[in-house]
Amino acid sequence: MQIDFTHKQSAHCENGVVSNLMRHNGFEVSEPMVFGIGSGLLFSYLPFIKVNYAPVFTYRAMPGLIFNRFAKRVGIKVKREKFSNPEKAKARLDENLANNNPVGLQVGVYNLIYFPDEYRFHFNAHNMVVYGKKDDDYLISDPVMEGVTSLTTKQLEKVRFAKGAFAPKGHMYYPISFPEKLELKAAIIKGIKHTCRDMLAPAPIVGVRAMRWVAKNIKKWPVKYGAKKANHYLGQIVRMQEEIGTGGGGFRYIYAAFLQEASQVLNNSKLEEFSKEMTQIGDAWRDFALEASRIYKKRSGQTEGYDSISDQLFNIAKREEAFFKALRKAV
Repeated sequence: MQIDFTHKQSAHCENGVVSNLMRHNGFEVSEPMVFGIGSGLLFSYLPFIKVNYAPVFTYRAMPGLIFNRFAKRVGIKVKREKFSNPEKAKARLDENLANNNPVGLQVGVYNLIYFPDEYRFHFNAHNMVVYGKKDDDYLISDPVMEGVTSLTTKQLEKVRFAKGAFAPKGHMYYPISFPEKLELKAAIIKGIKHTCRDMLAPAPIVGVRAMRWVAKNIKKWPVKYGAKKANHYLGQIVRMQEEIGTGGGGFRYIYAAFLQEASQVLNNSKLEEFSKEMTQIGDAWRDFALEASRIYKKRSGQTEGYDSISDQLFNIAKREEAFFKALRKAV
């Protein structure tokens, strides 16, 4: 069984899954529009959660929240299911495919055989679409890949039931009802306000305050932990920024594209200027990652280098704080 499903490559997996599922159901919604309405942009520092023996630094909302928020704001209902039994998970997947219904899955990256080796590490918040089955192979539309691919039953079960932080537990999701027309204007405004609220939150683990906390800690790492561990932590920031799910700079570029598209929908020319500014902030994140990678690859742990990138991150936090305060007023 194979569903007539159009694969379109995207910058980020969850946005791409949602955009492709929407297109399949007759609604043309871009990846940036999904991301913006779903308030996907974020920065969060979670030192009490470890992935690959280093703290979590995330540049996006938690897995599933983008689709949930997007759906709620445009009037779509989404069904989500998790399973403790792989056989039941497989049966529900097969049932949906038999009913001509492609579904989104949350999976672990480490055992995705079609990923290059350097991108296969223990990260359990990747998203894909399954749109059919041929013999023992499931047909996969992974939005971050150029073309479609496939996984055997055993291979798919392994990634659906990956262990560790954010274990997917066979997580499957798909839209079940739609409005006649998507009302984007109110949804865009709600999405922007929510993002501004997150980025300006008073909590130390979220938004610009979390950026400042990380920037402050970066200066302490070489002395507190030694060169090897400090370099590992710094490498984690870059990996989370540039390799896991598009990351800091990439997400800022997607958000810039959203603001550009939103300016036309809302007929608000100010958002066009915000789009340009967010692109420049994305460039600053990329410069930060480049400089950080140079430092940890030297493996020296010299405090001067750590002080320098700490200052870069403090500056980014300052720019984002001013940006989101102004954006909040503009809508």
